[in-house]
Amino acid sequence: MEAPCKTETSRKKTSTFELPSVAQLPESTNCLACSEDGRYLSLGHSQGLSVWCASSLICLAERLQDSLEITSTQMTRMAENTYLLGTVDDMGVARVFAYHCEGIHLLCVINTMENINKRSICLTFELSEGGDYGAASISCNGVLWLEVYHFPAEAWLKELELALSQKQDPNFSGDVDVKWSPVAVKIKIKPPKIPAGLEVLQMADFLTHSLALDRDTSSCYQWEELGCFNTDAGKTIESPRRCTHHFLLPCAQFPGESKAKSQPAGLPVAVCVWWSGSHNLLQYLLKKTPKNKPDVEPMPDVLWPNEQEILCSAVSRCTHYIALGLDGALVCVSDRQSGSPLCVVLVSAADSAFFRMQFVDYWPVSANDSQTFTAAKVHLLVLCKSGAIHTVTTGRGTQSCTMQLTERPKDSKDLPTVTISVPFLQSLSLVVQRNGKMFLQDVINKTTVCFLIPPTTHVIATPCTPVYALNTRQQTLFIKGDQDPSCGASSKDRSQSQLFIFCFGESDIIKEYNVSQTKTKQKTLSCVTFEETCNFYLQQRALSVDERNKAIMETWKQLQDTAVMVQHRHSRAAAS
Repeated sequence: MEAPCKTETSRKKTSTFELPSVAQLPESTNCLACSEDGRYLSLGHSQGLSVWCASSLICLAERLQDSLEITSTQMTRMAENTYLLGTVDDMGVARVFAYHCEGIHLLCVINTMENINKRSICLTFELSEGGDYGAASISCNGVLWLEVYHFPAEAWLKELELALSQKQDPNFSGDVDVKWSPVAVKIKIKPPKIPAGLEVLQMADFLTHSLALDRDTSSCYQWEELGCFNTDAGKTIESPRRCTHHFLLPCAQFPGESKAKSQPAGLPVAVCVWWSGSHNLLQYLLKKTPKNKPDVEPMPDVLWPNEQEILCSAVSRCTHYIALGLDGALVCVSDRQSGSPLCVVLVSAADSAFFRMQFVDYWPVSANDSQTFTAAKVHLLVLCKSGAIHTVTTGRGTQSCTMQLTERPKDSKDLPTVTISVPFLQSLSLVVQRNGKMFLQDVINKTTVCFLIPPTTHVIATPCTPVYALNTRQQTLFIKGDQDPSCGASSKDRSQSQLFIFCFGESDIIKEYNVSQTKTKQKTLSCVTFEETCNFYLQQRALSVDERNKAIMETWKQLQDTAVMVQHRHSRAAAS
């Protein structure tokens, strides 16, 4: 699709849509989330938690507590009429609630604070889709680690039915008394301390399961971080204290994933983790801890090494692809299906470091593109700390290309605070700026499709960290708005926040970008047998021969330059 010329674009006036107010929010609403099926909204506020119907916007249930202020919430469906809610409060305590038959039940507290001197703080808490697993990064006395939990879903469902029967019993009075099944810690992952020196090569189990790298592409990785070329024996490489994780669905023939085909669809089989300052992405399988070795620190099952430090990451919706934003303006995309790197792309050396990245779900298909899986492409949005945004398009057997979508804003107020791909709109992204402006942007034509504004009496609440939720099933946007102080409203009116809504399907301008229902089913490949996986890998190798030959030439050039530099240093050292 060709971008329109500047003269044509300048003649078009960007449309503006006013967001209607649909409901009054509870006092100090801090967070908002929507269930994957689009039926419910979860609201966290200064008095606790509430669940609303996403269609009628009627409050269906609430759990109020004066001292409980929820600052983060997530909602996922566990069963037909049962939803799990993961929350974090202002004191750093993570909890798991269940919404069942118009009631909210507290199932467990993730990090209890029995000893004030050993107070643990939950920094992030995430539920996997379907609610089978959860992951929390926890800090205590300067030490940080990641815990992955397995939730007893079947037991909880039976206990929720028991609680409902007690509540409906006419002879029962008082609070529901049910002992909820405990949560099991599946894996406790600490920042790795990798031995230096050649001792790293003795970790057979670790390196045997690491990715098989081609010789011609090994220059993209720096094994020095593992300590292979470190002469200071006995030292360990410390990792800074922050981690990022992603749940992974089954798709590859890595150890343990061969059993994934017998598991329910959508159940994660692994979690990948990277730590700030590290060059390595580590993958851990969600397998049972050996009963005879419960305290053994888990070792990664797969290692994804990189030449530069990891700054940000993203996983595709099907989790087949993992993208890493590296220091030095490099983007590395790996294919879990074949177990090999898909590409390493230099985005821009002029902009600042990467800040965030995400996959674009739907992209217009060119008439020249083949309909076979070999021509499948992946598309990324890459955000820089400077505010500049780039797009990356790559694929096996195709030429990778980058494009600058927006330049670095001249005014800091124009910095984007939210830039997300809208899953049901082809090539459109939702952007919220620090100044409160909100609009939809065409990432291919680099044009603003329309502005979304609240009524003149209101403004977008906290545009630096807007409170919003995107309902992909109903194709609607919910966002919090506050009374505009310049309108002279009373202090009571200013304290009451409003929930604004935008229905994407009601706009004729946006309808042309709508993804039809026949296109929403992503084409995913599933290699069940080892033979199919090998065939798939060989086909991809044949398609990437030109790209690999180019990498070989670049590698030899780097080696020659390095050899000249080392020889020059030795000559200078001998002369001195």
